[in-house]
Amino acid sequence: MSAVEADPYALFAKWMAEAEAAEPNDPNAMSLATVDGQGRPSVRMVLLKGYDHDGFVFYTNLESRKGQELAANPHAALLFHWKSLRRQVRVEGRVEAVSDAEADAYFASRARTSQIGAWASVQSRPLEGRFELERRVAEFTAKFGFGTVPRPAHWSGFRVRPERLEFWEDRAFRLHDRFAYAKDGDGWRVEHLFP
Repeated sequence: MSAVEADPYALFAKWMAEAEAAEPNDPNAMSLATVDGQGRPSVRMVLLKGYDHDGFVFYTNLESRKGQELAANPHAALLFHWKSLRRQVRVEGRVEAVSDAEADAYFASRARTSQIGAWASVQSRPLEGRFELERRVAEFTAKFGFGTVPRPAHWSGFRVRPERLEFWEDRAFRLHDRFAYAKDGDGWRVEHLFP
C-alpha cells in the first residue's frame, strides 16, 4: 500500500473498483458476523448492495437467524476478502435498519424470481425437502400473477455504520501492510499496524 487515504471510504471505493475488475465472482461478497442474545457468534456470506459515508448495506429476511441476531444485538462485523488481489477489509460497527423507501427501491430492482423467492422462503427455518420450497415458489408465482410483487414486510435491509475499518494487503515474507481506521468524532484516526 503506497499511500494511506485520510478517508477510509475513498480507499474502500478504490479497492472495490479493483476487485470488480479482478474477481471472477461476486466481488461484493462479504462475511457477516453477528452475535445472538447469549453472546454466541455466527458468520455467513452476504452481498454488499450499496455503500457510502453512512455505511455498508445488505438485505435479508428479517425473520432469518441473522435478522433475529441483529435485533438482539445491533452490532456486526464484515469481512471482504479478495483472494485474487490478496487483500481484505474488515468493518466493525453498529447496525441500523434501512428506510422503507430504500428497501422498496432495492426490492423493486431485483429480478422477479428473486422477489418471489423472498416471499417463498421461510429463511433459516427447517425445510422438509426441495419440493416444499418449489411448491411455495409456485404458490406465490400464482398469487402475484403478472402484477407487481410487493416487498414483504419481513424483508428489508441493514446498514453497518463503521466505527472501525482495517485494510490488509499481502506483502512478501508475511510482512503485510495493515492500516486501521477508528472513528474519531467527525473524522477518522488511522494507525499503521504490525502484520
